[in-house]
Amino acid sequence: MATQRALSVVIPAFNEAQRLPSTLAAVSAYLASQPDLCPAEVIIVDDGSRDATARVAEQFVAPAGLTCSVLRLASNRGKGAAVREGMAASLGAWVLVSDADLATPIEEVRTLLAAGAAVAVGSRAVDRAMIERRQPLRRDLLGRLFNFALRVLRLTRLKDTQCGFKLLDGELARRLAAVMRLDRFAFDIELLARAGACGATVAEVPVRWSHVDDSRVRPLRDGLRMVVDALRLRWWLWLGR
Repeated sequence: MATQRALSVVIPAFNEAQRLPSTLAAVSAYLASQPDLCPAEVIIVDDGSRDATARVAEQFVAPAGLTCSVLRLASNRGKGAAVREGMAASLGAWVLVSDADLATPIEEVRTLLAAGAAVAVGSRAVDRAMIERRQPLRRDLLGRLFNFALRVLRLTRLKDTQCGFKLLDGELARRLAAVMRLDRFAFDIELLARAGACGATVAEVPVRWSHVDDSRVRPLRDGLRMVVDALRLRWWLWLGR
């Protein structure tokens, strides 16, 4: 029987070979310094990368109290699919989903834990003074418009669903992984909507965040896909699927 961890950190990765060494070093150094968060695990989910992402992750030597594992998806299926696979494989009492760029520093996991909710969502919108480097204006405006549309569709009450830093109760994370269906960037909306539908407490928590260049998100193309996926999700939920 597998030993449960105090914390699982799930990091979806697509063509992140250059960024992963510093990310893994920062995450592992912090977790190793926090006895109450260990034993911990880091799960890198390689989303069909075309570079050496998986090899770089497999070569990482984790410090005592921490394990690092790599899941390989055969093809590029999308961030949602990668997160879903990572959550399903997790063993943690808590599961943190974090972007590979660490736009929100790993230390902010303490802020999410302090919220005391089954789902704690890192947010850039609750306290914008905590944004250390802002994203381009067009991206910011499109993000605000998208979140407004989600509230109109009654999919969420949150101001920011897309910050890539979320903490979930481990058992809830694994239950959600079994029912979530959206593969790409709209997976955050599905995660939050399905968590709310099963009665989980959801807290939106301000965190430090800094825009990182070389984002995988293309605002117009991916924004349109997300709107379509949001409408699909609204239909599924109405049908009870």
